Amino acid sequence: MTPRRHAEPCMGTVFSFDLRAPHPPEGTLERVVGWLHQVDATFSTYRPDSDISRLGRGEVRIGDCAPEVAEILALCEELAEVTGGCFSAYAGGTLDPSGVVKGWAIERTGAMLREAGCPRYSVGGGGDIRLGRAPEPDHPWRVGIADPRRPGELAAVLTGQDMAVATSGTAERGAHILDPRTGRPADAGIASMTVVGPSITLADAYATAAFVMGEAARAWVEGLPGYEAFAVGVDGSTWATSGLGAGDPVGTPGVRG
Repeated sequence: MTPRRHAEPCMGTVFSFDLRAPHPPEGTLERVVGWLHQVDATFSTYRPDSDISRLGRGEVRIGDCAPEVAEILALCEELAEVTGGCFSAYAGGTLDPSGVVKGWAIERTGAMLREAGCPRYSVGGGGDIRLGRAPEPDHPWRVGIADPRRPGELAAVLTGQDMAVATSGTAERGAHILDPRTGRPADAGIASMTVVGPSITLADAYATAAFVMGEAARAWVEGLPGYEAFAVGVDGSTWATSGLGAGDPVGTPGVRG
């Protein structure tokens, strides 16, 4: 059966959908896309009327916002502790939980597709991808990791299924990732940091924190059960944590340089 694909501009990026048989019922994709736009309306820091903007200005309390706001802010507090302050909803001095919202939205989107009867899917947006079951038996998904120093080329290819892949770096938006500890752009020698694991919500935030950490992220990610990392340095050097092997077995993330 022909794959069902869709691209949707949202949250300042483009969300891509690749749905394989069995496809969800008619209207499911439209419902999912509509929900993504609701999330954007709630959390966008570029919309003065969004809940997160109004909360940041002190015009409303958390209890006055959509319930998802309290959920996201509680998650940000947990992540700040887990990352030793390398992730924060206040990295730029104002309330901005964007570092986790996109991954969280993608995770929820994948769950909506599975619940609708579509277990074989790929949903991606802005460097974050959530993969469902393999598109075909014994044929895993393949995810290319862009080389931040050579536009149009790949630094590695990840293979697997039922996994999340999140990449943070400077290739597309320049030095936009701030170190919450200093309030300045992160400058730890990393050009691109990719984190792989079961949850795109956490992989998204972990990739941002690991980018800020630099080389120290290698040991930190090794201590995160179920998560692995692949990094490209500003000098072109690369490293990967121990769980990313050279093969591509189905169901296990593998990396090819």
